[in-house]
Amino acid sequence: MDNRKTAVEDIVRALNTITGGRVPSGLTDLFSGKNPFVVVKSSGIPGKEVTEIPGLVFGCPGQTVQKLAVLMTLTEVAIELAGATGVDAIVAHHPIADAANCGGVTMKTYLGLYNIAAFELHEAFHGLHPGLSYLHGHRAFRVEIAYGGIPGNIMYVGKALPEVKTLGDILSRLDNLMCMEEDRCMLKAERDVRNCVNVEETNVVTGGKILCGSTDSKVETVLHIFPHTGFTPAHLEQAVREHPEVDTLLASISRVPDGHPLTDKARELGMNFLVGNSHALEIFENGLPLAMALQRLLPGVEVVLFRERYTSTPLKSFGSEAIQSYAGMIADDFLLKNE
Repeated sequence: MDNRKTAVEDIVRALNTITGGRVPSGLTDLFSGKNPFVVVKSSGIPGKEVTEIPGLVFGCPGQTVQKLAVLMTLTEVAIELAGATGVDAIVAHHPIADAANCGGVTMKTYLGLYNIAAFELHEAFHGLHPGLSYLHGHRAFRVEIAYGGIPGNIMYVGKALPEVKTLGDILSRLDNLMCMEEDRCMLKAERDVRNCVNVEETNVVTGGKILCGSTDSKVETVLHIFPHTGFTPAHLEQAVREHPEVDTLLASISRVPDGHPLTDKARELGMNFLVGNSHALEIFENGLPLAMALQRLLPGVEVVLFRERYTSTPLKSFGSEAIQSYAGMIADDFLLKNE
């Protein structure tokens, strides 16, 4: 490995290279309103908005970095893993906010304890590569990152790759590329170890699914959307007017619940509709390419990926008999004493 010293400021430059200059150059750029990738996200819930700031969020520019972790969402679990494995810097895809992303305490306190610099990229990374469309079996000829004037409302329109003829081809492609058999094997092993057949895991239960059509339904032109970003049935109608050749609606990152209006609209318009990768697999789609690009630009740094794995376990089957006894004692003697 290259022995040259790498600093936090080198990572900032690398991120700016990767994004083509989307990282703010200073406070003036940050607060001028001219950088479209410095975005305020708000649901209108008082005190809960967050501002996305591409680039360095916490850390000293001159700090040396020997090991860098790329992840999707910063959590206290990730901070602890970083601190225990010698990680000096974390590049998170999603926005970072005090307390929300660091176990309820301030970033300065928690990240400072382990001397970890933190970066985020999110909207500044979106639209840079065709990976999402490629993985789902089409080549996008139109990419929008704010469709309908909504920041983050991403929409692709693409032609199916030569090897993709049907909806079944898309599902098989995703199953192979996302190594889904590994996740199914891991879930089976966990159920066996924990002696609980009711353990569930995100990637397994959110696999690809056809909502309108069948595995044999033909695919030629794909409208690829992300429902959680604000894509509506009205947007679907507008997109179909703009691209009447579209035959397949594809939703990824987020799911479409049963009975969702988008399903009804797709059926009304005579379209195929399927859901692909869930948000839990974005570490493959965006995290892995970002990690590889950083490794190429920063050869003296060890780059690792942090991958989340969430499971669901029935209350009565969670943990050992001893920890169940502990939880019952705490609940009865302290949490329910005023019942």
